[in-house]
Amino acid sequence: MPATNLILGEGRGFEIAQGRLGPGRIHHCMRIIGVAERALELLCKRATERTTWGMKLADRGVTQERIADSRIQIEMCRLLVLKAAYMMDTVGNKEARQEIAMIKVAAPNMALDVVDKAMQLHGGGSMSQEFPLAYMYARLRALRFADGPDEVHRQQIARLELRRHDYRAGVRG
Repeated sequence: MPATNLILGEGRGFEIAQGRLGPGRIHHCMRIIGVAERALELLCKRATERTTWGMKLADRGVTQERIADSRIQIEMCRLLVLKAAYMMDTVGNKEARQEIAMIKVAAPNMALDVVDKAMQLHGGGSMSQEFPLAYMYARLRALRFADGPDEVHRQQIARLELRRHDYRAGVRG
């Protein structure tokens, strides 16, 4: 490759790649939140249409709890993603790395939980192609593999948190 084609300079390709990961992760997390929103929409629709033992599922306490918990989880994740994006814009990817690591764990797990709640309400039909829930679940689970193990992200979050509290013994990185 000619030297004129180099973007930051020789040997800085990894730096460029790392700089692109943060915005990509924000994008993935925003899409994940959209999937969770769609799953909650399907859950609510099913709850208002389905009757069991003479009562709409929407009128059952357990269904209302699942809906409320789903909305809370989605909004918490949305705010965490917004914070990570804000920090990337204002202080840079390196300073936002704890928030980026947090959304990589929080968003897919939140969405999997919301989709699982929707699947539970749909019963066996959720595993069919009649509803997109099984597809959503499989794709969300695959995203957790693609971005690396949650344990690694949690370890990074913990290390950064311990550094904040001036705890140095036994903490590498």
